[in-house]
Amino acid sequence: MTSLKPYLIRAIYEWILDNNFTPFLLVDANHHGAVLPQQFAQDGRIILNIRPTAIDALSLGDDAIEFNTRFSGKSTYINAPIAAVLAIYAKENGKGMVFEAEESQNEEPPKPPPEPPKKARPTLRVLK
Repeated sequence: MTSLKPYLIRAIYEWILDNNFTPFLLVDANHHGAVLPQQFAQDGRIILNIRPTAIDALSLGDDAIEFNTRFSGKSTYINAPIAAVLAIYAKENGKGMVFEAEESQNEEPPKPPPEPPKKARPTLRVLK
């Protein structure tokens, strides 16, 4: 089953814009696969302004949120995996949605269980 989270993010983003507020994303800056300006992260998190006038080429996908923006006047590409998004909310009133932190893909995946020993192949014998 597909995750509900990207659909909720898109819906809340539209709601925030419809009410002429500024949508902010709170993202886990340490999440594996996140492409973020680490120098602007605080306590392992970063807040991103995703108002259409502040960004370019926004893609609210099922797996990641991508766009171009500027930090200190320097053009920066942002890629925030959906699993790294901790919240989306309106700057002006704080209304939005907070998500549970998902495990980072930084950790080693669990090792598969060992394969059972192979049984000897059956053989045919000629009986007299």
